Amino acid sequence: IRTLLSPAFTSGKLKEMFPIIGKYGDVLVRNLRKEAEKGKSVNMKEVFGAYSMDVITSTSFGVNIDSLGNPQDPFVENAKKLLRFDILNPFLLSVVLFPFLVPIFEVLNITMFPKSAVNFLAKSVKRIKESRLKDNQKPRVDFLQLMINSQNSKETDNHKALSDQELMAQSVIFIFAGYETTSNTLSFLLYILATHPDVQQKLQEEIDVTFPNKAPPTYDVLAQMEYLDMVVNETLRMFPITVRLDRLCKKDVKIHGVSIPKGTTVTVPISVLHRDPQLWPEPEEFRPERFSKKNKDTISPYVYLPFGTGPRNCIGMRFAIMNMKLAVVRVLQNFSFKSCKETQIPLKINSQGLIRPEKPIFLKVVLRDETISGA
Repeated sequence: IRTLLSPAFTSGKLKEMFPIIGKYGDVLVRNLRKEAEKGKSVNMKEVFGAYSMDVITSTSFGVNIDSLGNPQDPFVENAKKLLRFDILNPFLLSVVLFPFLVPIFEVLNITMFPKSAVNFLAKSVKRIKESRLKDNQKPRVDFLQLMINSQNSKETDNHKALSDQELMAQSVIFIFAGYETTSNTLSFLLYILATHPDVQQKLQEEIDVTFPNKAPPTYDVLAQMEYLDMVVNETLRMFPITVRLDRLCKKDVKIHGVSIPKGTTVTVPISVLHRDPQLWPEPEEFRPERFSKKNKDTISPYVYLPFGTGPRNCIGMRFAIMNMKLAVVRVLQNFSFKSCKETQIPLKINSQGLIRPEKPIFLKVVLRDETISGA
């Protein structure tokens, strides 16, 4: 499946999808402006969660929604049902601890996901696919269309082509892979900027020079922004998406006298590596300069693993980074972020499963026009 999906994540395809994401960057700015004008502190997860949901549903299902402005949308409601699961759910724990039970659960038709939500999304994918196959117009470029294309491609062997069930499953996986990860990372990043105003100012200066007068970001120029890249990388060092990475040993090996038999699951503790003082001087300090062009090449790829590494790294890495960078540029073109009485300082982290804040991150959002005029 990875081989079939990889072409969807090439720079060429991401470039074609960029306008779709740009549209939701505008929706994000509009929603944040409404919140800022209320004068109250803003829950970062709510606004960035809505942005993440909008981008995922648009690129994975071809559905245009504004999940913050229209929370009753059936697509939003059913997608959120899928995301509402407890990491300590007995079913999930039994699958993790006793994987041999999975075939039994399948026979009994037991699942951790609400069937109503799964059925809704399956019907939606089927309906959208049928509509696109009948439509003679040039289809939009999104992940759903690229998967449909792979089904119909003459270059794809029939036994390797995605089935309709796999197509639907991949669309659901995109929701899981993209929602929490993107919204949490963006929330952490804005928290960092609010508590490090010098970093925020320097990043805004780079953005203003690169895209004068709030010009819309472009794919190629966004990828070349050095300080933005440094800030995103350092945020992912301090707050990696997940606590650990699991890999299956494919052959018997011996490392520093320790024998690891074939078939052993090896766990890599990402969050521990990212804050090891032997690898990162003063690891609790936020220092974007660690990832400057001069320093970046000295970092071993095996001590910085926000997306894993090697042939099984995160397939959506470039998409996720592009998505986050676009959001950061659009919001910092229009707003500044400050800590407030509701902001938890220092931030306490819940590292059960995915890394996320123990309490929601609340920040004060100030319109840039007001900041510039001194209001």
